Amino acid sequence: MILIQREKDAGSRCVISMDSNSTSIYDPRNPGHVKTFTFDLAYWSHSGFLKDENGMLISAGSNTYAGQREVFRDLGQGVLQSAWQGYNATLLAYGQTGSGKSYSMIGYGANRGLVPSVCEELCKAIQSQEKNKQYQVRLAQIVIYFQDLSRLKPGGLKIREDQQQGFYVDGLKLVPCDNYAQIERLMDQGNKMRTTATTTMNASSSRSHMVITIQFKQVIFLDEAITKQSVINLVDLAGSERQKSSGSEKDRLKEGTRVNLSLTTLGNVISALAEVATGKKVLHIPYRDSVLTKLLQSALGGNSRTIMIAALSPADICYEETLSTLRYAERCTSIIFSSLVLVHKNTLEAFKARLDVALGSLLRLLAESEGRTRSAQMTWEARLEEARQEWEQQYSVMTQERWMMETFPYLLNINEDPQLSWVLKHFIQDGTCDVGQSTSNAIILRGLGILDKHATFTNADGKVTIAPQDKCKVVVNGVTITGETELQHSDRVILGSNSTYLYVGPPAQRTEEDLSRYDYDFFQSELAAAEGFSVDKLGTVGSGQDRADPSVLAVFHDYIKLMPLVEEANQMSQELGKDLKFELKVKNLALSDSRGHDLQKEITVKVTHETTQQVWVWSKAKFINRKFIMEELYQRFLEGEDPAVNQDSDPFWDPVEAVHVGSAHVWLQALAYRMRLEERAELLNSEGLEEAVVLINLSSCSSDGRLFGEDEMVIDPLELLERRVDFQIHIAECLGVKWLRGAVGRGIQIGYRVYDLPRCLYTKPVWESANPKIEETVHFSALNASYDFLNYLQKNALIVDLWGLQEGCMEMDSSLDGLLLTAEGTVVVDNPKALTASNVPELYRKLLQMEQETELLRELNRALREENALLKDSLKKWDTGHHESQCPSQTLSIACFQLAKALKTFYQNMSVVREQFLQLKHSRPPEDNLQVLRLFTERQSQMISDFGRQLESTVDKLKSDVALIVKKKREYIAYSKP
Repeated sequence: MILIQREKDAGSRCVISMDSNSTSIYDPRNPGHVKTFTFDLAYWSHSGFLKDENGMLISAGSNTYAGQREVFRDLGQGVLQSAWQGYNATLLAYGQTGSGKSYSMIGYGANRGLVPSVCEELCKAIQSQEKNKQYQVRLAQIVIYFQDLSRLKPGGLKIREDQQQGFYVDGLKLVPCDNYAQIERLMDQGNKMRTTATTTMNASSSRSHMVITIQFKQVIFLDEAITKQSVINLVDLAGSERQKSSGSEKDRLKEGTRVNLSLTTLGNVISALAEVATGKKVLHIPYRDSVLTKLLQSALGGNSRTIMIAALSPADICYEETLSTLRYAERCTSIIFSSLVLVHKNTLEAFKARLDVALGSLLRLLAESEGRTRSAQMTWEARLEEARQEWEQQYSVMTQERWMMETFPYLLNINEDPQLSWVLKHFIQDGTCDVGQSTSNAIILRGLGILDKHATFTNADGKVTIAPQDKCKVVVNGVTITGETELQHSDRVILGSNSTYLYVGPPAQRTEEDLSRYDYDFFQSELAAAEGFSVDKLGTVGSGQDRADPSVLAVFHDYIKLMPLVEEANQMSQELGKDLKFELKVKNLALSDSRGHDLQKEITVKVTHETTQQVWVWSKAKFINRKFIMEELYQRFLEGEDPAVNQDSDPFWDPVEAVHVGSAHVWLQALAYRMRLEERAELLNSEGLEEAVVLINLSSCSSDGRLFGEDEMVIDPLELLERRVDFQIHIAECLGVKWLRGAVGRGIQIGYRVYDLPRCLYTKPVWESANPKIEETVHFSALNASYDFLNYLQKNALIVDLWGLQEGCMEMDSSLDGLLLTAEGTVVVDNPKALTASNVPELYRKLLQMEQETELLRELNRALREENALLKDSLKKWDTGHHESQCPSQTLSIACFQLAKALKTFYQNMSVVREQFLQLKHSRPPEDNLQVLRLFTERQSQMISDFGRQLESTVDKLKSDVALIVKKKREYIAYSKP
């Protein structure tokens, strides 16, 4: 649960806290919104640690930090105990990429994870086996890509089903091991195969599942041979990050790729099992829907003791994914597992009994058991001896490799997954050696964009050079080279689209430099810098601050993360003949909102058809989703299948759409003073470059459209408060539109949105004219100008957007349909009724009525005060001893007192009404579940009902009090007349 470097650079804050077994997460956008989850164990590893002399991370004195030792003590020992007792055991690691699941499972450096620790402890125990016992350990490693195992081994691997053992991998080789060194070498060999597979298949390791299976058999030789067998599954699941964010993009191709099917199905299985545990009737548990859930069926719903590790990212920028992981893990806690000890007694009597039962089908049994008999003839010792011979051969290869590392320069692979970096070494021996996909090359490389003969290395006179073949892409230190280039120690080399290698020079050139700093992100940052893209280009917080805005850093890291994916997409498009070019762009790089504040920047991908010049703009989430599907299509192409798909299923195809080309700011302040503005505004694209110039006029006018002159301007905009304000927006023409010159069959529309209008207004489309005449005018009316509207005119700009149309795309609606119009046909703005988008329009009608009645009451109050003053002056002239004057004076005093009391009660009641209104206004529906949402709706309905009753009661009470006061006033006037 440590922040990775990308999250640190982005200035991320920790949003996770732990207390005993409880884990809490707070929403960074609403810190008061905290969700708490309770699990069996919770480990804090974000802070409170230091590194000892061996490189182990240990507690810095705080009891809160949990390192690898503590995790193994609590979880790994439990797995071992289950195995010794004869139970199957499964340990799953779940979480988003970069959250630490691979670190927990495999570890890094001195901080070994659960897999090596479990294997080592198991081997230690079997080294001291007793004479009458035999322990057999066999290990296999499976990596699942694209829902398929067949690509991991020539000839293919298939999932089979057996009535007794359930689903299993047919053809999977389980290698016998009798010490930890052998297991360690097996895992290293598995990593090499996994690294080669990721390169060959153009697949990220973060989207693969790794399953390490350990078969542990205990044979006890007593009067009868008793066999106790258990299977340990250690599973590092693929990154759990959702394409969430693709839901909001409304991509026509849903995220249903085989890459994500396993985790989706795993979630469905866990949800179904959780419902079973609560007593609900579940008709179907979808184990068969994915390879992963088939292999884990016994672990999830049957004979196994199962542990799940949910790895969390504490970074605020990962809040949504972390919350999703916590909810996923919470569902798992409700599953009830049942497990059995697998014991088999080999007695003669039992064998005879079984033989008698099967006597009728002896021939069939003999045929089926022939293979099993041959296999059984090979004793465990013989199998172990065969494995030892293989180890010796591998050891000699490893010895040869170490000698070559000390003798020759070589290329060292760098992978996005740190576990798979530094795994492959390609040695550059004396003379020349070719590199490419052809088997005749000295260095054989597979991968996107690598041709049969891609480049040539020359090692002569202590120098090494590289020369790319014609049209083959080779990048050295971020720069594409076209001719022979000499390499220096620690140079970064990229071959093809994204095969990254660190060059380790001859021994004489090597230094004490720490090469570990040249990780995958270093390569991509170097490429971005060579293209002129940097954090400085994105902008900083402000003057006097050295650190860039965290959101800007997050965009920068998104950019370098997507760079290799875009390069790969371009290569796949080229090889599949799709004729599309993908480019990274930064949305809102140089754009601001209506008040001049910078807009939130984000990464988008511009897609251009190189023949038709049609353009699309994809969000980051949409591109990543499409890239997954592209990989599947490309993989079928590599395997010789026909890559043609129907248009609706093609990840490279989208319907033609309108494209946002640029924006301009036209400040509205002139309208606040009834002045006229004629503006030539530059329409700038997201990078701040001019795309066109728009001629636009803003004019104040009367209700009938007559333009105001200079003598009708106002000095203070507040003079217009609560008065009718009319104005016109006239768009004359657009000059020098680059979009229209880019290709034939293009057009434009201009859109803008004024104040509280429910949608944008668009001009009529204009096609194929570099300087299109528009000449469109819209008349707007604020019937009762509010303070907020006048403030909007003084401080905001009108955002004018230029949209590019393409042949076949849908045009924007240029009508005024759906807008509120006056009797004269003008568009109404500053309309309080615009707030009635919710389902309580009657509530707002009553509010408007209340405001009008309140204003009348204020006028009445002023009139009563004036009359009260006049009456007091008249009373002073009266004879203080005159008896008849006592009655009207007393009546008047009572009336004044009652008026004051009535107004005080009214304002008190209105304060309650205002609080209820604000509570309604700021209420937001919950995001938790349907049941809570239903309760929220009921509560809102009750609040609206209470609000209406309180409002009516307040107004009615005031009306009644005022009527009584008026009545008494009339009585006083009638009484005082002679």
